[in-house]
Amino acid sequence: MDVLSFSLDNLEAAGVIGGYVAISLIGVTLLTFAFKGKIKSAAQVGPKWAQPLIGALLGVIPGCGGTIVISTMYKNKQISFGALFAAFITTLGEGSFVLLGASDEADVAGNLTAFAIVNAVGFVVGTMLGYLADAFQFRADAEAVTEKVQKVETYKSNNVLARGFVEGAGFYIILAMAVFLAPGSIMALWGGGIDAIAELTVWVATALTLISIFYYLVYKLVLKENCGVASDGDVRSVFQASVVDLSMIVFYVFIALFVANYIIDIAVGPETFDAWMTSSAFQVVLISALIGVTPGCGGMIAVAAAFVTIPNFPMAALIAAAIATSGDGIFPLIAQNKKDAIIISIAGLAVALIVGYLALALGI
Repeated sequence: MDVLSFSLDNLEAAGVIGGYVAISLIGVTLLTFAFKGKIKSAAQVGPKWAQPLIGALLGVIPGCGGTIVISTMYKNKQISFGALFAAFITTLGEGSFVLLGASDEADVAGNLTAFAIVNAVGFVVGTMLGYLADAFQFRADAEAVTEKVQKVETYKSNNVLARGFVEGAGFYIILAMAVFLAPGSIMALWGGGIDAIAELTVWVATALTLISIFYYLVYKLVLKENCGVASDGDVRSVFQASVVDLSMIVFYVFIALFVANYIIDIAVGPETFDAWMTSSAFQVVLISALIGVTPGCGGMIAVAAAFVTIPNFPMAALIAAAIATSGDGIFPLIAQNKKDAIIISIAGLAVALIVGYLALALGI
């Protein structure tokens, strides 16, 4: 195996997907930011009977912004537990942007169809379970939630060099690369391309992956910050949040592509792996649900990337991972009330397995 060529191919593929992700991610982040400002001051969001539906609608918004918003609303007792549960069942987290993306390894129509199916199933299941939870008037003991949130302290580094890179050079470089890749990404949706800059596009996509990996590691390991939609500030802060999320997605997509392609092309072989995927769909659903339930967006991004690149990856497994995942919205919920976070994660996993195996039995 030519390690360098193999690595460069996966770096390029992750960067190309990142180009598509940037288009939808920035737009959705801006909309989520605007929407969050409107609901922040509300005493109660919507009538009581409509809250699970509102929760599901927030959850279906691509990315983690909807669940981060609803976790805050739940803390302030603006929505019911049923609405919270519906949102977490419905969300795909940042995995949405992988399915909304496209590349040489991805079928655009197939990805959009998968995105629509998974969201439709999650929306229906989430709404039904939300109403069921509210019918039983379930809400865990939220005593002193606000006080506990105020007492949560997260260490954040004041490393001047790292902060300067994240908020300065790194931010502008990633944003510029995303802008450069955008026209080609848009044209590719209709099967076109820009031949004059085709070779340059390859190098920019590869560089985008490398810089995004470095950017994300500095952000998480040096500055010790968490990803998430911008809650305050101006449009600059919104773009900053988008770049952070983009770097995270590209980081996890590269890892998923590298591992998946190594297993398929080298360790097992395409024909053998294709046969295993067809005969072992039951295990794939279980593994995908377990990966999806891990806190954060990394698990769902990995499963979505696997769906994009692995032949015959079961749609049922993608559905199971999507229902099980809570995205980054789980972190503020953990800070507010660990009991509710655990209940939602365990219940979400159980629902994910039931729905995933049902979808598998129905041949979805």
